[in-house]
Amino acid sequence: MSTSPSTAHAPTRLRDAWIALAGLSAVFLFEMLDNSVLNVALPTIGRELHTSTIELQWVTGAYSVVFGSLMLLFGALADRFGRRRVMLVGLVLLGLASLATVVVTTPGQLIAVRALMGLAAAMTTPGSMALAFRLFEEQGLRIRAMTVISTAGLVGLAIGPTAGGFVLAVAPWQALLLINVPIALLAFVSIRVGVPVDRGMDLHPDRIDVAGAALGTATLVAALVTPTLFVEMGAASWQAWAGVGVTLLAAALFVWRERTAAQPMLDLRLLARPLVASGLAYKAASGLAVAGLSYMTTLQLQFVWGWPPALAAIAMLPQVIVLLASGRFVGPFVQRVGLNRAAWGSAAAVVVGLGIFALGSWAGYAWVFVAFVLVAAGMRVVGVVAGNNVLQGLPANRTSIGSALVDTSSEVANGIGIAVIGTVLAALVSGSIATSTTPEQLSQLQNGITTAGVILTIIATLLVGVGILKSKRGSTERPE
Repeated sequence: MSTSPSTAHAPTRLRDAWIALAGLSAVFLFEMLDNSVLNVALPTIGRELHTSTIELQWVTGAYSVVFGSLMLLFGALADRFGRRRVMLVGLVLLGLASLATVVVTTPGQLIAVRALMGLAAAMTTPGSMALAFRLFEEQGLRIRAMTVISTAGLVGLAIGPTAGGFVLAVAPWQALLLINVPIALLAFVSIRVGVPVDRGMDLHPDRIDVAGAALGTATLVAALVTPTLFVEMGAASWQAWAGVGVTLLAAALFVWRERTAAQPMLDLRLLARPLVASGLAYKAASGLAVAGLSYMTTLQLQFVWGWPPALAAIAMLPQVIVLLASGRFVGPFVQRVGLNRAAWGSAAAVVVGLGIFALGSWAGYAWVFVAFVLVAAGMRVVGVVAGNNVLQGLPANRTSIGSALVDTSSEVANGIGIAVIGTVLAALVSGSIATSTTPEQLSQLQNGITTAGVILTIIATLLVGVGILKSKRGSTERPE
């Protein structure tokens, strides 16, 4: 096993690095808390800012698009210029962008703020896992540290809707984004004090592949924007089909660039490694399912059923309880069934939960409850094992880009999920979902939620299938 001498004297216990782990956990908490806490406020934002369906989609989608499309670039920059340095700059940007929320008065301004927050997240989040991995030399401590950090993130994802619902009962929706300010401050101070500066020998000497980064970003942005063009301008519009052409052309050029560049931003051969390919597939499947369930649950509870934010928050408590209570069982479960079975089994549980919501949510809260339990239980495991598998399957000097790959797969899946839901709803629901009140509109909204949920379940199922095939192929190959 290769080690990464990121410090002269690596900690031998988790408690020896508690300041650093607190800061890294705060970074991951922000990533997972951000969209989950905001989703519960979407109806309020829609009413107060008079947003259209597409604008409301991009309140969350802008963050996901910018975050997902820039993580690989900033992962490469972190490996080149210093993981700690890039993260600290990103935390400053996060605090400033969050403070800007207080002056937002239009949907466009809010979308711009969300894009800046996505940029900050792209600079900070990949480094949390990479720095934790490099902070320790012993593999067991690395896994435990990554478990601690991922636990903070998953708890943030779980409590976000509940906490957001209660905050909305006593404060304006802007308070939900201002929460990021103290989180950024805590992370900045803890990482500044607890994480050592990257040594020159630990940094990657390759030049930054600017062309590859630009083409990769263009591919992801075009792929996520194009579906909305079909809804806004119609299937016969030249703009929508131009979006398809731009997406395909940018993707082809990106692949060509990374295969031919002497120092590519992303060596595509790394993605073919079984541990890497399967881990990314599982992470993408779970990210798609979690994003879809989180967004559609808000629509179901508050729009279709007319529940107030506080009651909707209480309804989401099952996933909070499962995430908090199941932590002690993750280690024994993984040890009992093995990393491979734990990875595909937990990813499958998340997808099954999404499918149950899609097909049964119209029948009552009991179906939503079952979906919450399955998704939360699956998330608790896949959040640890998938990322660990990817980092284990990559060279030791690719920790930042490896962590960025894990987060990119999840965040791009998140963005795709939001885009699919928004596109389906815009196509099936007349008028804005924020003002849907007639029986006919509510019926259209329910049908739209069911249709979008089924589509996302099919996509996530295919991803899990890819992960299983890749992992099986890897088990038949000789280890390197």
